[in-house]
Order: sequence, then structure tokens, then C-alpha cells
Amino acid sequence: LVGHGPSPSSSTTGAEKREKQHRAHQGFGDPRGGVTGAQAYFCADEAKCDQHMETFLCCIDASSGSSDDGFSAVKLTALARPQFLVQLSEVLVKWRRFFHQLAAEQGQAGRAVLDTKLEVEKLQEALAKLGVLSKAESQQWFTGENLGTSGTVDLLDWNSLFDSRTKLSRPLLIPNKMTGQLEPLLSRFREEEELQMKRVLQRMDVLGKRAMEKGVRLMVDAEQSYFQPAISRLTVETQRRFNRSQPIIYNTYQCYLKEAYNNVTGDMELSRREDWHFGTKLVRGAYMEQERERAAQMGYEDPINPTYEKTNEMYHRCLDYILEEITRSRKASVMVASHNEDTVKFTLRRMMELGIHPADKKVCFGQLLGMCDQITFPLGQAGFPVYKYVPYGPVNEVLPYLSRRAQENRGFLQRANRERDLLWKEVKRRLLAGNFFSP
Repeated sequence: LVGHGPSPSSSTTGAEKREKQHRAHQGFGDPRGGVTGAQAYFCADEAKCDQHMETFLCCIDASSGSSDDGFSAVKLTALARPQFLVQLSEVLVKWRRFFHQLAAEQGQAGRAVLDTKLEVEKLQEALAKLGVLSKAESQQWFTGENLGTSGTVDLLDWNSLFDSRTKLSRPLLIPNKMTGQLEPLLSRFREEEELQMKRVLQRMDVLGKRAMEKGVRLMVDAEQSYFQPAISRLTVETQRRFNRSQPIIYNTYQCYLKEAYNNVTGDMELSRREDWHFGTKLVRGAYMEQERERAAQMGYEDPINPTYEKTNEMYHRCLDYILEEITRSRKASVMVASHNEDTVKFTLRRMMELGIHPADKKVCFGQLLGMCDQITFPLGQAGFPVYKYVPYGPVNEVLPYLSRRAQENRGFLQRANRERDLLWKEVKRRLLAGNFFSP
């Protein structure tokens, strides 16, 4: 994870750079782009998305038949048109950025996400001054949502207001900081986009119901950062429905992203407020080249942590936050999806310190089939829930996925040599002991 893409022109402002990250871009709407780009199906039509849903249903059935407490992974770029996900992400990011703009005007720039709270009266005055809403409209808006009763609004309250856009008598306009003009927040959304959102949630509902019926947990894979706000939003909507009594739906957080900790803490706080189980898979991330290529091409800040060490710090910070929540509430579960031995050792140490027992099944581990068996098997033998992630599909579609895994795990060849040496040592031990076919 060392290195950066070419720097954008110095004449481009920071605000413009950030705005560009989630701007819909046809060339990057298809996640198959790039040699090591995401291998996800570009849904040419809704029927294709329905076919992919059927494939995922078969995968859930297979997982149920092969193990207890199994997992099945899905990609939302197979269940919704990727260009729609980019458009939805753009809208969500604009709305969140507007919150931080208002927070800066209230002197709260630089605060941690959950510590940033807008005073409702000042917020209403600011919205009226900007011409976004009249004071009467904003009062009706907050009253209708039962928000601001404490006198403040935080980012989670603000995000919930996004669903209230239809309550306004006119399209919601927000200021463009670069031009100084008001622009419709939902300028890219038409009835067709609204229908696509409804359809993808319906598909997730079908998969969630099958997963519950079969005793399987459903992991929603993370994808490129320009899809991710939409993917996370749609996943949280599904978690609200299915994670009431146990974690059925797991969201995935990529710790090579600079905003990973904010994403984890924000979603967990939402689960606390709404009283549902927080299920998550933590990964480092696998789209570095594609992310940096897009950032350089479109002129926005690289969203990836600058070094591998920084990504490790982020992973352990997010993981520790989740482990402490498990101890506190028992309403969080995590899959530590890592081939990094130091991360596994860190997890085991923190579990022991916090009193989290393997039998609680609140923490599980995952490695890719064919990689790091020297981690997987000892964990399983010691009683920890551990899983092998099994890619499936045509060879030409699975190979790019595997190449990303090798790139993500920079020490892969080193570890492969170590695995070979360990296996050879075990073969010799068994030959000398005369029990080649038993442990």
C-alpha cells in the first residue's frame, strides 16, 4: 500500500477534489474495468440482476448444506446496476458533506464524526439564510422526524432526514460550495433510479429471508469507494430488518480507507440507537490500483491510507472498537478476515483480555481457500470459529479476484514458502514416526 498516484493540478481546490470522488463517471461505472479491477457483473438489465439473485440463493443453500453457522457472500454490483450505485453514492456523499459544511460554520470543523452536533436553531437559521428551506419548512421537517428534541442534530440524525425529502413541497436544493449556487440534491435521481433502489432492496429481502430460513449469515462484500456509500446504505437498510434478534446480515469495512473508523463507529452507533445487532467483516482492501487510478484521472484526493502500516493501525483500531462493544453489549459480531498473523495474534490477545470466549461465537476468522492454512487449522483445532472463503465461477472471472488477493497480501509468496517448509517438516515427522496417514 505504499505510493500515490500522480498529484492533481495545484489549481484544483480541495473541495473540488473531494466532490469528484463520488461523481458518476461512465468509465468507472463498470467495476470490471482495469487489469486487477473488481470482478463484478455489470447488470445490463433488471432480469440479469434477478439471475444473479438466483445464483446467490443457490450459494446460500450450498452453504447451509455444508456447515453449521455458515456464511454466504454477495456483491451488490451483481444485484443493482453499478452506475446506479455510483449515482446514489454521489447523492449520499453530497448530503453528508453539506452537514460538515454547516458544522464548520458553527465552529465544529475537525471534530470526530459522532461528536459533531449542530444546534437546531442555528441550523434552521442557516438553512433559511442559504435559501435551502424556509424556517417554517425546516421546523415542520424536524418535527415530522421527531429530531432535534435535544436541541442538537448529529450526522446520524442528519442522514435520517435524507428519507424525508419527499415531504418537501419542492425539490431540496443545497449550495454548491464551488459555484455558490443552489443545486438540486437529487438532480440525478429520476423515477427509474427510485425504482432501482426499491428493486435491489427487494432482492436483498429475498436473500435475507432465505438466509434466515437456512441458518446462514449473509456477508455483503465491500467494493470500490465510489460504490461503497450506496452499498453500505442498502446493507444497513437490510440489517435494520433482519438483525433484530441476531446478526444475519454482515456489512464489510475496508480498513485501507482513510474513513474506515468513522464508517464503523457511525454504523455501530446507529445499531445501538435502533437496537439491532451489528454484524461486520473487517478486511484490509483489494482495489488499491483501481482506486488510485480513478483518483488521479478525476483529480480528487487518494482515499487509501498512505502506507501498509497505517492500514494495519486502522484495522486494529476498528477491530478493538468492535471487540469492546461485544464485551459491553453482546450485540456485535465480527469476522476477522485476514491473512496477517500479527492481526490474528492481536485479536486473540484482546479476546483474552476482554473475556471473550471462542464458544461465544461473537468473533470468527476467515481466510481464502488455499491460503494461510498454517493460520486456519490451528485456530479451528483450538476451538475458534474459522472459515475458508471459497471463490466460485468461470476461471477467467475468478483469476482476477485471486490476483487481487495476492496483491492485497504483499507477503504472500514469503508465506507460501513458509507453508511449504512447514508441510515438508510435518511430512518428515510423520514418516519418522511411522504414522503418515494420521496426525
